[in-house]
Amino acid sequence: MNQPGFPPGGVHERDASDWQGTRHRYPEVEPDHAGIDLALQAWLGRFTGQVSPAALAVAWFDWCTHLAFSANKQAELAFQAMSSSMRWLRYAAGAALADVAGPVEPLAQDKRFADPDWQRWPWNVLSQGFLLQQQWWHRATRSVRGMSRHHADVATFVARQLLDGVAPSNYVLTNPVVQRVSFERGGMNLVAGSWRALGDAWRTVLGDTPAPHCRPGQDVALTPGKVVLRNRLMELLRYDPATPQVHATPLLVVPAWIMKYDILDLSPHNSLVRYLVEHGHTVYMISWKNPSGADRDLGLDDYRRLGVNAALDAIVRDTGAPRVNACGYCLGGTLLAIAAAATARERDRRLASLALLAGQVDFTEPGELSLFVDESEISFLEASMWSQGYLETRQMAGAFQLLRSNDLVWSRRLRHYLLDLPDQQTDLMSWNADATRMPYRMHTEYLRRLFLKNDLASARYLVDGEPIALTDIDAPLFALGTRTDHVAPWRSVYKIGLLTDTEVTFLLTSGGHNAGVVAPPGGPGRCYQLTTRAADAPYVDPERWQHDTPVQQGSWWPAWEAWLAEHAGPRIAAPAGGPGLGPAPGQYVLQP
Repeated sequence: MNQPGFPPGGVHERDASDWQGTRHRYPEVEPDHAGIDLALQAWLGRFTGQVSPAALAVAWFDWCTHLAFSANKQAELAFQAMSSSMRWLRYAAGAALADVAGPVEPLAQDKRFADPDWQRWPWNVLSQGFLLQQQWWHRATRSVRGMSRHHADVATFVARQLLDGVAPSNYVLTNPVVQRVSFERGGMNLVAGSWRALGDAWRTVLGDTPAPHCRPGQDVALTPGKVVLRNRLMELLRYDPATPQVHATPLLVVPAWIMKYDILDLSPHNSLVRYLVEHGHTVYMISWKNPSGADRDLGLDDYRRLGVNAALDAIVRDTGAPRVNACGYCLGGTLLAIAAAATARERDRRLASLALLAGQVDFTEPGELSLFVDESEISFLEASMWSQGYLETRQMAGAFQLLRSNDLVWSRRLRHYLLDLPDQQTDLMSWNADATRMPYRMHTEYLRRLFLKNDLASARYLVDGEPIALTDIDAPLFALGTRTDHVAPWRSVYKIGLLTDTEVTFLLTSGGHNAGVVAPPGGPGRCYQLTTRAADAPYVDPERWQHDTPVQQGSWWPAWEAWLAEHAGPRIAAPAGGPGLGPAPGQYVLQP
């Protein structure tokens, strides 16, 4: 029970391992004054972007103290500083007289100095000095003996953020491209950019979120279908068949609840749903509700029961098919894995196959998102969610922008406020700006039970009071990883082969977390690697797998559709379908 005056959902669960002689969880109740602490931290979070000052201070102290007692590391850094300075001076002298190569190359994804104007003196000298400084600080925050890996990652991340903020590309006086454009346009780019900056700042103060450029039902989410189920958490969409015959086994798609489902049904040429329907699959899609403060106590188990389980019941009832293929994207893949392990424990055989698209089940290596996941950060974030009952969309967007601040913050500032370039409007970028909220309890459980404790991979995750194990899943698995994914790194996704005892087909494709998934046939520069591992085959580590697996050109969509067709049964006459509760895309995807 909650203490008097403490809000609902204000208890933390203590793991069964902390209590001897029982497998049950006991609530660890906050003291009466916890509400004051949460209110104070929620207020402070408004000024820190929901980043815990204590977590940053601990990481900084860990770095400082261990570096202070590492004389060898200090000497190494001093030598590197002198060496970099000499290299820069030699380059500066040579570049003033001739075209010489710089001492350091920017990373492949760093496009700040790609314009030819940066290759002329003195701008080339300025950019090389910044890159050398960036290189030194990376070495300074890594490999400090005795420093924890997490704190080293945080220190490196903070150093990168600070350096990105002072990069010469960000300022008029040190950016030759901005100076050239300002001369050509008589400074009007700076005037117009200033007005845009003021407008953005004013909208931020008012909390006004601009409407997405592409609207569901008008520009995206256009695949014909009907709503066949609606509950307090989701709508279930059934798409109309596009072929005279369809596979007998239908497909349930479980998207992530962190964004809206139409990532998988963008413009017709970018729609994975349309592609599957046109290849004879009967597709059902979950469209999650955008929760409000009234939904603060919805937890992960509610998403499993009212989401995946309710959808399975409805599909079997709607089609009469005894078995269903299921696909989960991102967090939807994690939820689908939980539901599959729970149904396997109960000997429920309705899942014919599983596909996890960029979905993790092991969270020991979650990529740069782990920077925001420790006890201090989670407690600080909980305070913000407690005050409003949900995690606000701007708070999530801020975290992802920090992870890619060079692309999403400083490059945007350069394009909009200094160069006055028009917005790049695509269906994927519009979807990315149309985020959803997450209930307080669900997100707390997700961060603590999965990210912090890794309960699912360790067979400690409880469903209906009993632990579930991924090894109980016997349905064939398809797992997709994307090569440059910073949300679900492909090596983390690859671990599904270690944690299950079934046949696993793993596909690694080019691109990132979103653009790698939305990769229809015909696009340039796409490739993938694909293998199938039998249930009793020996383990192959990801580096060896990547080295030994041949690269195939093209989109991964046809490869997955071929795998899915093998598990979708024979072709039957396409059903007419009932009237439903209304046309797709339904009501929930339209909620602001």
